[in-house]
Amino acid sequence: VQLQASGGGLVQPGGSLRLSCAASGSTWSINTMGWYRQAPGKQRELVAATTARGITNYAEDVKGRFTISRDSAKNTVYLQMNSLKPEDTAVYYCNADPWGVEIWGRGTLVTVSS
Repeated sequence: VQLQASGGGLVQPGGSLRLSCAASGSTWSINTMGWYRQAPGKQRELVAATTARGITNYAEDVKGRFTISRDSAKNTVYLQMNSLKPEDTAVYYCNADPWGVEIWGRGTLVTVSS
């Protein structure tokens, strides 16, 4: 399984971005897909995740602002990010667990700045 992430960029505070992560290969083996982020000098942290049954989990500081969704037909997970703050600036990584093994996509940079 491979993950291809896209959608990062520069946005002003209060703006929105949508990240996409497309999985290819044996996608039937994936249960959970999600997004993590890593800001400079900080550890990688969970942003949001969703299971094949639609159970979602969010970091506290993004609840109400970010929405994770999954299109099973396209094997793609999305992260809609609204009301972005400068502290959301980070490299965002897509994550999945084919056969229970954690894999990562290449990061996409999100910069929130005026």
